[in-house]
Amino acid sequence: MIMKKQIIGIVCVAAMMSSCHIYKSYDRPETIDASGIYRDPVSPTDTLATTDTTNMGNLPWQEVFRDAKLQALIEEGLANNVDLQAAALRVEEAKVMLTAAKLSYLPSINLAPQGTATSMDGGNYVKAYTLPVAASWELDFFGKILNTKRGQKVAYLQSQYSEQATRSQIICGIANTYYSLLMLDRQVEITSQTVDIYKENVRTMEAMKIAGMTTEAAVAQMRAAYHQVQASLLDLQRQVRETENSLCVLLAKTPQPIDRNTLDEQVMPEDLTVGVPLQLLENRPDVKIAEMTLASAYYTTNQARAAFYPGLNITATAGWTNGSNISVANPAEFMFQALASLAQPIFNNGKLVANLKVSKAEEEIARMNYQQTILEAGEEVSNALRLYDTQDKKLQHDRQQVDQLDKAVTYTKALFQSGDATYLEILTAQQNLLSAQLTEVSDNMQRIQAVVSLYSALGGGRE
Repeated sequence: MIMKKQIIGIVCVAAMMSSCHIYKSYDRPETIDASGIYRDPVSPTDTLATTDTTNMGNLPWQEVFRDAKLQALIEEGLANNVDLQAAALRVEEAKVMLTAAKLSYLPSINLAPQGTATSMDGGNYVKAYTLPVAASWELDFFGKILNTKRGQKVAYLQSQYSEQATRSQIICGIANTYYSLLMLDRQVEITSQTVDIYKENVRTMEAMKIAGMTTEAAVAQMRAAYHQVQASLLDLQRQVRETENSLCVLLAKTPQPIDRNTLDEQVMPEDLTVGVPLQLLENRPDVKIAEMTLASAYYTTNQARAAFYPGLNITATAGWTNGSNISVANPAEFMFQALASLAQPIFNNGKLVANLKVSKAEEEIARMNYQQTILEAGEEVSNALRLYDTQDKKLQHDRQQVDQLDKAVTYTKALFQSGDATYLEILTAQQNLLSAQLTEVSDNMQRIQAVVSLYSALGGGRE
């Protein structure tokens, strides 16, 4: 009867505290702000004002990366990449832990058989045994188990978002490496053509020297230019091999040649829609991870608060025994025992207070980190928009420059044939053309990378 009154009393106290903070689930803080974090790429001061919810980050990666060979590589990477497989296993681990946390509401049951043999003054042994089943159940009136379960659910969600982040990184990483490979291929092609031109120039200059039309110094300068371009070609070829190896690592296979298309064949989305900044809070896995870290800290603080309240445990034992002390009954008799224990913290050397203060501080740190992650996400979007706008404009000038320098080479050759220019002027014109062609390829590659960066910054490839 006394135990029953105690339980009823605790239930009443718990009911009065039902509005207490320790029972409240996590809500996103009102102080978290994502407004105005996109900067207009063509304005030095204004933020990007948009109400269009169309978001490039919501597109399937197949619609962004349209090269069939690249798509095959991404599929291979998603199937084989070690980091992604490890992330999937961590999700399973968190799922198991969540299931265990949910089962904490149930009583624990243990079978604990015991046997004794007792002899008094050298007499016969008296044998006794018990076959009890012991059950223990903690009643969660003050949210200790509740907040532990909610915290574990947050950990499970966090592992899922980590898997999404890894998936996005792999997709965009493979795409960036693939496009870098195409850029190097094009630069190798341009440089190889230049090597052939310079080789012919050396032959021509040597013939002109024999004919007395130029000097040994001019021939030596042409040979030096030829060897310089040849060395550049070797360096580019080395970079191709290293980039292929890097891509193979992402695909979790041994280094080998990569089947690929050309840079000129690539078609990228032209409508780079970024949606509204609030979508970053739902789309970007790293932002969601930061929020789950905050939620986890919130539930840890709740657990620290709950530690101030009493804990109620009910234990029960039921089974058969043939002995009580040294008295033996035969046959065995059924026994049952129940016990309720109440533990109310009163003085714990300040540990509970210190733990609560630390938990609150960690929660505030998590909140600040969450806000900072949002700001950094906005920075990445703004930088990607600016990079694309800049490289798109630069590419237009690059193409005009290449066109004019190509004409300059043609005109210089014509002037040389008429005796109004030297062969070194042709060499200079050709060197300028090579430099401009390589720059055009590099800027085109950076424009493509800006698209990849923007897609990643908006949370693309997470699903």
